[in-house]
Amino acid sequence: MKNRRGVFSSDKNRRAFLKHGMVAATLGGGVLASGVRSFGHEPEGITRGDAAILRFLAAAEILETDLWQQYNELGGIQDDEVPGGSGSAPYTAALKVLDADMDQYIHDNTEDELTHETFINAFLASKGADTVNLEAFRTLPSSKALGPSRSGGLPTSCN
Repeated sequence: MKNRRGVFSSDKNRRAFLKHGMVAATLGGGVLASGVRSFGHEPEGITRGDAAILRFLAAAEILETDLWQQYNELGGIQDDEVPGGSGSAPYTAALKVLDADMDQYIHDNTEDELTHETFINAFLASKGADTVNLEAFRTLPSSKALGPSRSGGLPTSCN
């Protein structure tokens, strides 16, 4: 069988790609930061297409937040930073067998998803665009395990 070498098969090619990629990213960031007109609109404005993409991303972040909140309710650190649940001691203990820091990891990811959702919707609102709210779709029953809140969940797939 013939030995095929790809574009990134040598360290030299990978370094060259990264170097050129970093140059492109730096130049692109400089153009956007400098206020130069780009992509057909002023940087301080937002197009309908941009808003639609951001709403899609906001919806994805809301779903991710919901999933991580459910996970946090069972095995994450319970505090005022992340709402919901009282934790499940047996579940958290079992997770600690796998990784002693798992409860912190779950908590931190949950908090990150909350901030992503909040930031994108706040940005949309700051531009006068419609924001995303999926509360009307919170129809799934809550987990019956000890610890989770009883707020229900968002559907994440269609059966």
